[in-house]
Amino acid sequence: MLIFFLIKESFVYAINSLVVNKLRTFLSLLGITIGIFAMISVFTVINSLERNIKDSIGSLGDNVIYLQKWPWQFGGEYRWWDYMKRPVPSLKEAEEIRERSKLVKSACFIAGAQKTVKYKSNYAENIEIDAVEYTYHDIKSFELISGRYFTQSESASGKNIAIIGNDIATELFDGKDPVGETIKIGGNKLNVIGVFSKEGEDMFGMGLDKKVLVPINYFKNIINIKSETTGPAIMIEPKENVSLTDLKEELRGIVRTIRKQKPSVEDNFALNQASLISQGFDGLFIIIDIAGIIIGGFSILVGGFGIANIMFVSVKEQTQLIGIQKALGAKRYFILLQFLFEAIILSLIGGILGLIFVFAGVKIFTSMYDMEIFMSTGNVITGLILSISIGIISGFVPAMQASKLDPVVAISTV
Repeated sequence: MLIFFLIKESFVYAINSLVVNKLRTFLSLLGITIGIFAMISVFTVINSLERNIKDSIGSLGDNVIYLQKWPWQFGGEYRWWDYMKRPVPSLKEAEEIRERSKLVKSACFIAGAQKTVKYKSNYAENIEIDAVEYTYHDIKSFELISGRYFTQSESASGKNIAIIGNDIATELFDGKDPVGETIKIGGNKLNVIGVFSKEGEDMFGMGLDKKVLVPINYFKNIINIKSETTGPAIMIEPKENVSLTDLKEELRGIVRTIRKQKPSVEDNFALNQASLISQGFDGLFIIIDIAGIIIGGFSILVGGFGIANIMFVSVKEQTQLIGIQKALGAKRYFILLQFLFEAIILSLIGGILGLIFVFAGVKIFTSMYDMEIFMSTGNVITGLILSISIGIISGFVPAMQASKLDPVVAISTV
């Protein structure tokens, strides 16, 4: 019961400090408010960016290896002339990998190009055309709002069919169901057999909403898939309970054998995975987090000194009351906790105001821009813990000073 009495009394003293010394308290709490606002704002933005980026990277497939000409991450000496000499992955290599591998669940060759897509008098420019094997649907998860995926025989025969993105369907067909209609890509006619469900773009502008999916065996007749400009790659997914490390080791051996590379020669291919990109961002997030701590830390430091100043003044103004309390038998810890709780409550008020401003800022930002920013429970807890910590640190010395006052001297103080 004593602890609740102390909190109640301290809360009353804190409110009195706010009311009686409005300007002084306002300036002191302003430092805490700005500090918490700055620090938690940075944490909120960074956490949101980190989650959005990781979600975007995750769309590549956390459990997928990409066999490509160029690595996603360069280490050591970057000898670009050696990378230029590398061959691009081929459709035949994808077939060889499926035949030779014991760890691969599925492999899919993919290439692409940007083209204009037409339907009657409507057209959409700079549309990404992705040409894939039938196995694409085994590796990449997606949903169709209408129509179907192409069959294995349609894929093998190179039938002139296409699955289009939701935005393309809206832009070209004006609400009409595109399934069964004919579109033109570079003068070539394709029958629309499906439409992807709306999924939105990620932070890297990737998504199926503005893409057209066609069988690779059709695409190779109109575009040179051996050209680096089409970005040829092989997506490879391991079997269940097979690690990416084991898969990469097996793939390295298979591809080197296919390309007849001697043991002394370096790999002339790259085995990329999504974790390589996320690792590159981890260091950046750490640096920005540190910057946020430093920026917010200075403001909180100023606010901490302000809280300490309020508490020293509070002790001075209540010196006689402290003397009376001690004369009536109040213990030192009672006086210490009384002023310490007052400091914590004052600091908490500033911290809560800062969190309210962050929350309002998040709401305003998300309503103005097409980017998801969220204020997590962890950020709120961090802000409250920081506020309580600053209150304890700032109020400890004044509270200790008050607890050590001699009751006779304190009562006689004018």
